[in-house]
Order: sequence, then structure tokens, then C-alpha cells
Amino acid sequence: MTRWIFIITGLILLNASPGKTQEMYKLTANQAAELALKNVTDIKNLKLDKEIQIARNKEYLAQAMPQVSSSVQMQHFFSIPVTLLPDFISPSVYQVLIDKGIKDGSGNAITRPTAPPEFFPAQFGVPWQTSAGVQFQQLLFQPDLFIAIQARKKAVDLTEASIKVMEDSIKGNVYRSYYSVLVAEKRKYYLDASIKRLEKLKSDQEKLYKNGFIEHLDLDKTQVGLNNLTTTSTQIGNLIEIGYGALKYALAINQKDTLVLSDSLSVDLVKKGLLEMSNFNYTDRKEIELLNVSKDLLKLDLKRYKLAYLPTVSTYFSYSKSALRSNFDVFDFSKKWYKSSLWGLNLNIPIIDGGQKANRIRQANLSLQKTTNTIENFQRVIDLQLNAANVGFRNALSTLDTQERNVQLAERVYNSTKKKYEQGLGSSFELLQTQQDLESAEANYFQSLFDAVSAKISYTKALGKL
Repeated sequence: MTRWIFIITGLILLNASPGKTQEMYKLTANQAAELALKNVTDIKNLKLDKEIQIARNKEYLAQAMPQVSSSVQMQHFFSIPVTLLPDFISPSVYQVLIDKGIKDGSGNAITRPTAPPEFFPAQFGVPWQTSAGVQFQQLLFQPDLFIAIQARKKAVDLTEASIKVMEDSIKGNVYRSYYSVLVAEKRKYYLDASIKRLEKLKSDQEKLYKNGFIEHLDLDKTQVGLNNLTTTSTQIGNLIEIGYGALKYALAINQKDTLVLSDSLSVDLVKKGLLEMSNFNYTDRKEIELLNVSKDLLKLDLKRYKLAYLPTVSTYFSYSKSALRSNFDVFDFSKKWYKSSLWGLNLNIPIIDGGQKANRIRQANLSLQKTTNTIENFQRVIDLQLNAANVGFRNALSTLDTQERNVQLAERVYNSTKKKYEQGLGSSFELLQTQQDLESAEANYFQSLFDAVSAKISYTKALGKL
């Protein structure tokens, strides 16, 4: 019973709480990419990393600023600390007796005792002690801190370069998802047109069958083709639904929102901007920019370790007042407070550290060499990517041109066969065969169209111009 009460209460709260308003988005591919860059969690987190780094830079800078602190301390001694003082009274007394020539009761001259001197306890201080003061510190020179201050701009550049690398990846995913939906929608449009053609053919065949001009076998063949097309259309419709869901996820919007794709997919879109894709520089790739910034940071790190052999210099000033009381009357300001102030300069000179600094310098040098090697290797990777993407794009364009011509040829063959069939000069088998050839040509065309779009995205990304 308790469980059902919780369930019913939860349902009531869910129904009572206002749901998120559904939104409608009508987007081009570029607008979809921009929306994703605003919404995607990975980008948001990288931007937050940038803000964190900016705050960390200010923290480093604050360490070089004057540091001022204050303190108040109150103490009550239930037992005042005891100090053992040497017996300085007895030697003086003995010395006076010796100087005066005083003798003991036996008539003997008094001499100093040879036993070790004794100690007697003494208490110094008062039970109540209160102090209040202000301390000022200023770091004048500390190598690692000042190198960190110099590196703060590069640290922000590193987060910005990471954002750019992530943006390229997100754009590529959005473009592929966007155009895959367009291809599927266009494929379904042509499938539905083929279904209408077959439905028209079936209707005509039913009239011919009633008049005894064809056999029922012709109707059955047409129905089989119609069933296959309908099944394929339904499957592609489901794929379109899944594609929209994947695109909404890539855009980081609600699955219940309405999404309308305003771009149209065509061969011209694939070939657009080919002349602008000829020039290339390694620095166009965001990954190279990220590695270069990392290399600059490693150089500063190396410089920091080298400067660690230099001394650290700081200055400080302290001012305080103390109240020494036998009773708890520290708030009686008519009584005297004893002040104390001092200024100092601290110079810390490293001498021997067992080789720690030398090994840190060695590690920093090796890390710098590794990054240099990584950059050189990645440039070779880029060369390979460019070559493969260029060849793949050219092949995709060639295949797309071939498949486009195949569609045009299949359409002509189908139209000619249809006319022959309508004139009684061809068979339904020939017409259905050319219909299937046209569908196959259209399917190959749309697949090659998506492959060309995907190859262009890959080539553009390899050029660093996505």
C-alpha cells in the first residue's frame, strides 16, 4: 500500500509540474552546426575549463601581489610557566664573606663550596596575555611564480585550441547527420513516386484483366513489386525518424522538439567551393595549433626549472600590540598595551638539492623533444589524410557523376518501355524490370550522393577549413 501511495503521489507531481515547452527549429546545415556549438555539453565544459583557467591565472597573479593579514590572540595561563634559574645569590654572599675575612665557628676561613651550583624555580609573566597585530608580506622575486604568470596567456590559448579541435569534430558529426537525413528523405520521395507509378500500373492492369487482355499473373507480379517498394519506403521512413533523433541529439535539443531542415541536397552543393579548397597550410589544422601551444608551454616549463637556481626574495613587515594583565581586563583600554614592530628581508638561496633541479630540467627537455616529434609525426599523418581524403573525394565525385547518368538512362529506358507497354508492344515483365532498374539506379545515386557529401566533409576537415 505504501508503495502505491508513493507511485500515485509521483504521478500527481509529474502531471502538476509544467513540462518543457516544445520548440520548432528550421535550420540550414550551417545553422545546425552553430546551434550544436552552443548546446553540446563537451563544448560547454571546455568553455568552463577556459573560465577556470582564467580564474587560476588570476590566482597566480594574486600570489605576486602584497599579502596583508591580521591576527588576534588571547591566552590565559592557569599556571605560569616555571623557569629554572642558576643560584646567583650564594656565590655573591660567599664572595663578600671571603672579602671581609669572616671565619666560621671553628676559626677557619670561609671558602666557596665545591659542589655544582644549584637552581631555583622562578615564574615570569602574568596569567592573561592578549595580542593583536597586522602582518604584511610582499614577494619580490620567485622564478617559478613569475614564469607561471608569463604562461597564463598560453594556458588560455591551450583551452581555446582544445575548443577549436572539439568544434571541428562536432561540425563534422552534425553535417553528416544533417545530410544523411536529407538523402533519406529524398530517397523516400522517389520511392513514393515509384509506388504511385506502380499503383497506376496496377489500376490499368486491373482494367485490362477485366477485359481479358492480360493474365492475372501480370497483376500478381505488379503487386509483388508494389509490396517490396512499400516495405522499403516504410523502412526508410523509420530510418528518417531515427536520423532526426540522432540529429537532435547531435544538436543537444529535446527529442520532442520539431526540426525542419531547410537546405536542399544536390550535386551543385557537393561541388560548391572546390576552388577554395586548393590552398593548405599545416597551421590551418586546429590539432597543430593545439600542439604548438603545448610546445610553448613546455618551453616555459623548461625556463621555470632553469630559473629555479636563482634565489627567492621577499620582504615582510609586522606590527602588533600586547596586553599583559594579572586579571581579565583586556577590554580596559585605559591600561597600557605594549607595541612591537619589525621589518625584514628574506633571501632564500638554493645551494645543494641532490640533483633535483638538474633532473627536472632533463625531464622538461625530453618532454619538449617528445612534443616536437609528435608535431612532426602528425604533419605526416595530415599528409596521408589529405592524400586519402582528396582521392576519396575525387572518386566519390566520379561515382556520383556516373550514378547520375545511370538514373537519367534508367528513366529514359523506363519511359520508352512504358510507352511500348501502353501501346501493347511490350510485356508487363519488361516494364517491371525497367522499374526495378530505375529504383536500383536511384538507390545507387542517393548512396553515391551521401558518399560524396561525406567525402567532402572529410576532405574539408583534413584541410582544416570545416
